[in-house]
Amino acid sequence: MGALTGFKVLDLSRILAGPWCSQILADLGAEVIKVEKPFHGDDTRIWGPPFLKSDHGNETGESAYYLSTNRGKYSVAIDMASAEGQALIKRMVVDSDVLIENYKAGSLKKYGLDYESLSKLNPKLVYCSITGFGQTGPRAAEPGYDFIIQGMGGMMSVTGERDDLPGGGPQKAGLAFADLTTGLYSAIAIQAALLSRVSTGEGQHIDMALLDTQVASLSVLAMNYLTSDKVPGRLGNAHANIVPYQVFRAKEGEFIIACGNDQQFQMLCECIGLPELSENPKFSKNKGRVTYREEVTELLQQHFMAQPAKYWVERIHAVKVPVGMINDLQQTLEEEQVISREMVIKMEHPLRSDYISIGSPIKLSKTPVQYVKTPPYLGEDTDKILNRFISETELAILRDKKIIQ
Repeated sequence: MGALTGFKVLDLSRILAGPWCSQILADLGAEVIKVEKPFHGDDTRIWGPPFLKSDHGNETGESAYYLSTNRGKYSVAIDMASAEGQALIKRMVVDSDVLIENYKAGSLKKYGLDYESLSKLNPKLVYCSITGFGQTGPRAAEPGYDFIIQGMGGMMSVTGERDDLPGGGPQKAGLAFADLTTGLYSAIAIQAALLSRVSTGEGQHIDMALLDTQVASLSVLAMNYLTSDKVPGRLGNAHANIVPYQVFRAKEGEFIIACGNDQQFQMLCECIGLPELSENPKFSKNKGRVTYREEVTELLQQHFMAQPAKYWVERIHAVKVPVGMINDLQQTLEEEQVISREMVIKMEHPLRSDYISIGSPIKLSKTPVQYVKTPPYLGEDTDKILNRFISETELAILRDKKIIQ
């Protein structure tokens, strides 16, 4: 039994931010019904390669992108552009606690599937809209994509190597950062609205925007600017407020030091054989190390070229100063701590007996996350779910008209 067992989520979203949110809710035990376009489905179903390979080594139609964000859901294929499809979704809404959608602001109103219309059918409905720019403001009608939002939202201005270094210039994050964080914030907002409903008896409309989330995620850097009036720039792998807190090259390989306080810096200098560095009044305090960033990091960098990265990591780790190697994804997923924490999971998939996926980071002592269903085929659960609302005869008629699949 999960923490959200008993809650029913109608998921009209596609691509990433919305499905990421609903997958979190599914992991926590909610019943998530994913409504997809018949014979097409979520756009990410064809976003490959790579695609899952079957037990026989044949490439299937299940893209890795789609598989990454649709665990635990039921797929129902309904043409919601049709009057019959809209009527069917409205029946489902009456039986739902939550609805998630990520269509352009106002576009579902023409189908009668907007919050104002559906809240009249189910006043307890928690309706979460996810868009690029939100339901209000001068850009509300514009489509929003993660890459654009990372640029507009300031993240790319602080991501990448310094402009005066080779390869300098703006960079996006290696993952769809705005999408994923908006999905996380949306899951938090939905649970907050469900808690509020306990006391008020009423649902509400949640207005989530990728740009809002990206701006909120600027956190420390935004406050640095608001406090100093100095626009932060790119520092590569360095930290704006802490030194040394960055990547260093070694004789062989590279590694990270994250030295969070003055005591750690003293311990660092002693264990690597540079005690005089921490005794230097310019470097003994973090304020000085930030002020003289170039000087202190260059001294450390020269010193680290004498030995391989593994050598330095072992010495620094021994004195409990935060340090680590830079893993590729294979090394990460084979890391013993990752395995111990069950972040790589095995499930039974109809196409692959040894199907593995990434687990949830949520660890609850009494209502743990349970993995009960692999990402569904398109329309896999259409009959099972719609039998709750219409007869077999009605199902057959809708299928003949290609309104459902």
